This record gives sequence, C-alpha cells and structure tokens, in this order.
Amino acid sequence: MNEPRSLHGLPEVVRIRVVGLAADALEGLSPDTVPPTVRPVMRFARQRRARRAGTQIATALVDDTFRERIAAQVRPGYVELLAAVEQGTPTAVDPVDVAAVAFLVRPRGWQEALTAAVDRVERETAASALDEAATGRLRQQLEESRAETVTVRARLREQLASVKTENTDLRRKLAAERSRAKEAVARTDAATTALESSREESRAALADARAESRRLRHRVEGVEERARSDRTSGREDRVSEAVRARLLLDTLLSAAQGLRRELALPPVDVLPADTVATAVHAQAGETGETGEAPVRARADTDPSLLEQLLALPRAHLLVDGYNVTKNGWSGMPLDAQRARLVRELAPVAARSGAEITVVFDGADISARPVVAPRGVRVIFSPADISADDVLRDLTRAEPVGRPVVVVSSDREIREAVVVAGARSLPSATLLALLARV
Repeated sequence: MNEPRSLHGLPEVVRIRVVGLAADALEGLSPDTVPPTVRPVMRFARQRRARRAGTQIATALVDDTFRERIAAQVRPGYVELLAAVEQGTPTAVDPVDVAAVAFLVRPRGWQEALTAAVDRVERETAASALDEAATGRLRQQLEESRAETVTVRARLREQLASVKTENTDLRRKLAAERSRAKEAVARTDAATTALESSREESRAALADARAESRRLRHRVEGVEERARSDRTSGREDRVSEAVRARLLLDTLLSAAQGLRRELALPPVDVLPADTVATAVHAQAGETGETGEAPVRARADTDPSLLEQLLALPRAHLLVDGYNVTKNGWSGMPLDAQRARLVRELAPVAARSGAEITVVFDGADISARPVVAPRGVRVIFSPADISADDVLRDLTRAEPVGRPVVVVSSDREIREAVVVAGARSLPSATLLALLARV
C-alpha cells in the first residue's frame, strides 16, 4: 500500500477544505484532547477559525491522534461518501470533498480515492485556468469593444450635433424664404388688384367713347334726315342751311381728327419730379431708388382726405421721409425706418395710381436701399443739400394745375409748398393711412 500523502502535497483547494473540516470539527472536542497549539483557536468564532488559524490547524493534523479525533467528528456527516470510497464506486460528490474526507477519515481504499480525486481536481484546475485565460482574453476584447463603442458614440454625438445645427440653419432659411414668398404673393395680389381696377376704368372709358360715338352718329343722321327733308320740301334756303350744317359738321369732325393726331404724343417717360431727382443725384454722385405708397384721406389729420387727394388724376405725393418715420417709428434704426416706409407705401401706390416721391436726408448715409417697389421714387439729398430744399425744388418743378400733396410736419416746408401751389398735410395723416392698409 502506498504511503498517505502529506497535507502539504495536496492541491491548495483540498488543503483549504481539510482545514475547514477540521476547524468545524473542533466544536465537538474538549480543549484537553487537542494539541496545545490549537487550544487558543477554539476560542475563535467557528467561521473565523480556518481563516485566522489555518496554519496551526494544518500543522496539528500531522499528529495522527489529533487527526483521528477530527475524523471521528467528520465521519457522521459523510457516511454515504465514505461507503462509496470503501466500495470503490464512483461518486458524484465534489472531488475536493472526496479528497478532504478521504485524507481525514482514511477508510478502506482511501488512498486510491484520494489519488483519483486529486487528479480530478488538478484537471479541473487546469481547465479552469484555461477558462480564466480565455475569459481574460474575452474581457480584454470586451474592454476594447467598449472603448471603441465609446469612441463611436462620441463621434456619432458630434455628427448628430452637426446635423442638428445644420437642420436649425435650414429651418431658419426656410422660414425666411417662406416670408419672402408671402411678401411676393402680397405684392402680386396688390398688382393684380391695380391691374383689374385699370381694366375696369379702361372698359368704362371705352363704353363712354362708344356711347359718345353713337350720339354723334345719331346727330349726323338727324342732320342728314333734315337735309333730305329740306331737299324734299324744295325750299332752297333750307337746303342751303343743311348743306352749311353738314359742311360745318364735317369741318368740326376733320378738326377733331386732326387735333387727335396732333395730340398723339409719345408716352410720357419723364415726369417733372424725375428732372429734380436726376439733378439731385448728379450732385450727390448717386442714383435714386424707388419705394412704395400709402392709402386715402379727409381733414388735415383725417386719412380719408389724403385718399381723396391721391384719387385725383395724375396726383403726385411728396413725402418728407425722416419727418414721417421719426414721428411713427422712432425706436427703430434709421435703415429699418426707411425700409418700412418705402415698403408700406407700395400698396398705396398700387391702389391709387398716384406718383409718389420720398425724400431722405443723405448726408451720413452709407447703406441705401437698392430697389424700391413700383410706383415709388426714393431720393437721397446730397451731403450739402437738405431734404427740405429737395422738396421745394420738386414742388416748383410741377406744372400749374397738377394735384401735388406734400406730407411733412415741418412748418417751414408746409408754408413754402403751399405758396408754390401744393396741398400740405402733416405726417400723422400719412401714418394713419398706412395703419389702415
């Protein structure tokens, strides 16, 4: 029979299990039956003996007497295991328990059982080491994957932030484009309304011309009928009167046709205000721009009066630009004031058909509007000329009899333009009209 293995020759897990069984078995022994080195251990709590005094217990187990006393305490708890060991039959019990119990109790055939159990433990330990190595590699790969995932997430977050920023810019641009489209639709609607109004006026004028033509034709027919009647009556004096009347009528018609041909002048391309604007721009070295117009008027501060004046044929509205904007929108920057006034004058020009000229002081202007709406003329005075002087020049340039309305709250301008034959209204009247549009 082979010599029993020493405790130190057993695998670590088996040694720990042997010491644990011995520490638990101390509960059933009296202090005088254990080696002196172990007696202090018995005062420890049961769960702390193996951890705190494992070395002393392992050393004491070299004493067979002490080991046998421990075996007597362990045996009742492992009856089936010991029976299987004595019969040499395999058992499904943990090989660590088999090795530990076989080493302590040492039943018949314990050495073979101990050897077989130790072999199993060593194989399982080796397999466990391989599994741990594989697990370590997998953990490393997992950590690398996690690091890569963190990097990818950070990159995706940056891309998402960039996309969100781009999306915000696109939404802002889309909103601006929609606003411009709405303004274009509004301008188109205003122009369409003005066109329809002009068509109605043309139809009415054509109908009046046709009615007048029919009346003239009836008169001619009446004259001819009277001439025939006179010829039939045989009275020469009446025949001669009819002949003279017909001759006079033909002469009048010929004169009217000649006058019409004479007055068929080319279309009016240059208006009186254009000459003043051209002179002002020539002095300033700049080109005038166009703006928009207001709506209607009644007493000096009643917008219905202004509407009635603008409805007169070939009416011309002159606006003291900054005098109006500073009375209405003084909290806005000057460029915003100019843009708003010119923009809000556009519907007035489209609806009334009046000529509109807006004059701004141009001494310290660096940025000026490039394009003004149809029907509105924008003039910036040169650096050495005030807008008041330009308004006086524009008023004097108009022919006598043309309806000219000057909007300004400046007393000197109002007095000067009234002397020149224009109608003067305060800035509040135009602002009230624009508020109603």
